[in-house]
Amino acid sequence: MTQRTTATALPPLTALTAPSLTWNETSPHSNAFDDVYFSREDGRAETEHVFLGANQLPERFAAWQNTRPFVIGETGFGTGLNMLCAWNCFEQHAPPAARLHLLSTEKFPLDRTSLERALSAWPSLARYSQVLCAQWPEAVSGIHRLHLGERVTLDLHFGDTTERLNLLDGQVDAWFLDGFAPSKNPEMWQPELFDAMAARSRPGATFATFTCAGIVKRGLKAAGFNWQKVPGFGRKREMLAGNIDTPPSDSRRHPTPWFTPPQVTPTNHVVVIGAGIAGGSMAAALAKRGIRVTVIERDAPGAGGSGNRQGALYVKLAVETNHQSRFYLSGLLYSQRWLSLQESNTSLNTPLWQSSGVVQLALGDKEITRQQRFMARHSLPEAVVSTHTHTLGELAGVPVSAEHGLFYPQAGWVRPKLLCEQLLKHPNITLHQGDVTHLCPDGSAWQVELASGETLQADHVVIANASLANHFTQTAALPLQQVRGQVSEVTLPKGVTGPQRVVCAGGYVSPPVEGVLTFGASFVPNDATTHVTDADHQRNIDELRQALPEWVAELEASGVALSADTLEGRTAVRAASPDKSPYAGPVPNAAAWQRDYAALRKDASKVPTTEGEHYPGLWISTAHGSRGLASAPLCAEVIASRLCDEPLPLEQPLVDHLHPGRRIISALIRAQ
Repeated sequence: MTQRTTATALPPLTALTAPSLTWNETSPHSNAFDDVYFSREDGRAETEHVFLGANQLPERFAAWQNTRPFVIGETGFGTGLNMLCAWNCFEQHAPPAARLHLLSTEKFPLDRTSLERALSAWPSLARYSQVLCAQWPEAVSGIHRLHLGERVTLDLHFGDTTERLNLLDGQVDAWFLDGFAPSKNPEMWQPELFDAMAARSRPGATFATFTCAGIVKRGLKAAGFNWQKVPGFGRKREMLAGNIDTPPSDSRRHPTPWFTPPQVTPTNHVVVIGAGIAGGSMAAALAKRGIRVTVIERDAPGAGGSGNRQGALYVKLAVETNHQSRFYLSGLLYSQRWLSLQESNTSLNTPLWQSSGVVQLALGDKEITRQQRFMARHSLPEAVVSTHTHTLGELAGVPVSAEHGLFYPQAGWVRPKLLCEQLLKHPNITLHQGDVTHLCPDGSAWQVELASGETLQADHVVIANASLANHFTQTAALPLQQVRGQVSEVTLPKGVTGPQRVVCAGGYVSPPVEGVLTFGASFVPNDATTHVTDADHQRNIDELRQALPEWVAELEASGVALSADTLEGRTAVRAASPDKSPYAGPVPNAAAWQRDYAALRKDASKVPTTEGEHYPGLWISTAHGSRGLASAPLCAEVIASRLCDEPLPLEQPLVDHLHPGRRIISALIRAQ
């Protein structure tokens, strides 16, 4: 079997085109491919015969005892009928502790209205389709993770199918080889597709497809799949089904062997250090996977940078899309869905999250040019980001003198402390107050030593305590910068209103909550002090005046005293990495990396083949800086997915970009 080499460079970030459709009541027909999305005879029965039956899913679900989820991969999401039928089948047959992970590619995603119309043909699936449609993402290339239920996850890989599968970091148990017929869509049914499927398959992975076309049989065989003809559905006499016994090894790691993920050991108990947004989202991600979690917090949930009255969910994307920008955009879109789920699952009367949108002002010619260049290079949907000029004041709800700005409608603000407390309420989570002093490996486990003299044992440890994360022996080589940040607060007189949306420029100001206006935050690198200062209040006032001068004048005319000596405030220390991206992943053994990759100091092109050595069972999520709401929840999913042997919610190059060992490699290459 000959395996072709595939590139893993990220394709351009772009909006995808919705398909041109012709409708027969609720049945869509693709005008571009001149083909139907599902059988007009009985689409659900066809799905159950072709994909569920031929992959033996009812039997396999019933027998599933693995702690990892059963993974189904699909080529062509279409209306989602196949995925919803698989979800329904899983609920009917799988044991209570089993989990299901669905992943599907789609180059031409339906809009939400068309999706709802198509799925309305199946009233018996309404409970599933409503959940799907409520979380349906915008048509932006990349991976969109949807939590359909406590036990069911769907990753939508928007883009070209082969391209998407080559970027997938994960393995599949059963394939739904779907899509428009090879005669209608020959561009997809190419040898590279079958190679990508083989490389992302687990040993023994099965497949099923409705077609018996020669190009499909030849492609499957060349990639290593065994196939046989089996009875088709309805008027289709035959179809194909089969499996792959020994998938090819994944050769993508050759240029970056240091990022090879460690082997994961069984997980029953995880200790998470830190109860801010990073630690809370990490604990919640593990708990919903059935893992027992102990969160150790020195003070209280949200006591550090996550404890402000309000926190803004927003990002600032680079003109030339780099890995950092791609990650933060993925994080923004994921957090919006994730926060909406947290909001719907809480019984609190006080809202955790407000999707108010964020107005990002350009205060000078340089920033106007930067925003214009960004928008010219990125054809993103208006539901993600759009340009505004004369309507900025209407958007913000207060007078705006800036002449240019961007609007992110899916951003907004959060009550971070309340969110931290809510995340820890899962029955699988125990909060333990204490100060961790040492982490000691103990065979296949970890001893977590506290200042009180108490010791806890865990299979895995996740370090998520912000600027203190590199205070352990194992993490001392990870560079972290402490950044002091102070927010300012002023109570508004009755009848005085503020912005309707978060407005940001050099700093930010949020819509008032309970009559209190919050704005800031100061940014003081290499300062770990936490006392509130008049100097930082003045910085915040100056930023607010610069961003919204007319509105600030109105505030002061109404009697609001914006004076450093009268404001309330709160200070916390954030953590940042040198490249301003988070650390999220396994903790590298820095001494081993410096030994094994020493040759990079002399010649960066001579890459050793040695895989990166990590501390088994030790993970880290930190350096989220002032964008933690957009980064920490997705980083938690990255770590939880790796720890639980699941497909990851980011493309492999972005997962590597977050790896905590990246700074060790860059320092070696720079001969530092």
